[in-house]
Amino acid sequence: MALNAPPANTPSPNAERPGLIFINRENRVPYYQRLFQEGSKKHVRQWNQSSRSKYFLYPYYTVFAGTFAGCMYMMTRMVLGHKTWYGK
Repeated sequence: MALNAPPANTPSPNAERPGLIFINRENRVPYYQRLFQEGSKKHVRQWNQSSRSKYFLYPYYTVFAGTFAGCMYMMTRMVLGHKTWYGK
């Protein structure tokens, strides 16, 4: 064991301040600024410009369409007097 090494059971000095992990992180602001400015010239919506957009938007669109279809189905059944999803 080295003379100046802390004991193995002591927490790290940055354990109480987890934000310090990102101090030496690469600055991605210029990349995203360039990406979004180029996208606005192509008339692409901001939420649809990044490469990860489809992974967030397509599940959202699926849930949105399913919820809308379910609401329409049940409203139609309620108008006809049926208060359950199936049967009479």
